[in-house]
Amino acid sequence: MRHVSDDERRARLAVRHALAPAHRVGTPEAATRAVGVLHATEPATVHLSCWARVREFEVVDLVGALEVDRTLVKQLGMRRTLFVVPQDLLPAVLPSASARVAGTERAAMAKEAVKSGVDDAHAWIDAARVEVLALLAQHPEGLTAQAVREAVPRFDGSVSISPGTSSASRVLTHLGLTGDVVRGVNTGHWRVSRPRWTLTRDWIPEPVPGSAADGWRELVRRWLTAFGPGTEDDVVWWLGATKGIVRAALGELDAVPVTLDGGATGWLLPDDLDVVPDPGPWVALLPVLDPTVMGWKERGFYLGPHREHLFDRNGNAGTTVWVDGRIVGCWVQDPAGGVHLRLLERVPARARTALEAEARRLTQWLGGTRVGTVYPSLAMKDPVVL
Repeated sequence: MRHVSDDERRARLAVRHALAPAHRVGTPEAATRAVGVLHATEPATVHLSCWARVREFEVVDLVGALEVDRTLVKQLGMRRTLFVVPQDLLPAVLPSASARVAGTERAAMAKEAVKSGVDDAHAWIDAARVEVLALLAQHPEGLTAQAVREAVPRFDGSVSISPGTSSASRVLTHLGLTGDVVRGVNTGHWRVSRPRWTLTRDWIPEPVPGSAADGWRELVRRWLTAFGPGTEDDVVWWLGATKGIVRAALGELDAVPVTLDGGATGWLLPDDLDVVPDPGPWVALLPVLDPTVMGWKERGFYLGPHREHLFDRNGNAGTTVWVDGRIVGCWVQDPAGGVHLRLLERVPARARTALEAEARRLTQWLGGTRVGTVYPSLAMKDPVVL
């Protein structure tokens, strides 16, 4: 059986994820494909993830991909997380991960509607969906959630199906999960998500979803391409799916078992068994919830002993500092927007020099813009300087 050491896994990560400088890519689309999908829970993450992977990246490049060419689309999917996905992945995401979340979301909405006094919760949801779709059909340029709430009487506040969240937002979210609408033009700063919700058919060629099984298989294939080798538990966690779904997909893909350091069994695609050589020294500064950091459930081979300092209790990652495929700390900004390192272990002098240069590069790119987060790690909150 093929063995893939932790050293090789880190080499794969550097090359496949376009993080080693020699392997950076030219476009946001290429950066997205390098990691399968980009995390978009926080809008700034998408931009900073691209900055780390795309040569000479500018905000306008990503805006062009999302809003002009529309080769990338924001879609709620795996683990009820918002992602930026290649447009051609939607036919796989919609019948699998998104459909799974849509069922859970609908059940939760119905339960909350009943608590608010709605007699037939599912009929209320269906009627709300129809009204919103009819409204958006009159506005091909799209409407913000606030505009939808103001335009549809049933969202006047008489029914509250989610404390702290308007029922309009919940219905729009469900319509997005079922592929009827998409998040179109963002009306806020690149650090803020304030999309105009738009009928899918008015935004992109309507995706033609296949079967759920086909969708899960394609998602597993793309995960293995970017993150393999990984364990069955890694794939189950990343997909937010079941072991049965993952095992079926691995079988249909003829995935090959490999041994990993520590004795676990990982999986690779049958055409991806060649050894990936070490790309040489490299460093990277990655944002909160970057797809590389969040790609595996078992993170020891790149995280080491730093989980407590760099992840919150729910498993959300803060900013991270990387040296040769290992996380060694985090980064923060000062009031003027300058980027500073907070290391959790000592690194070689050449790595420290490279990290400081990368911090200056990011400071210059941000140009004084400060990026906040609702997921600060312990290390981001408390100064740790080595």
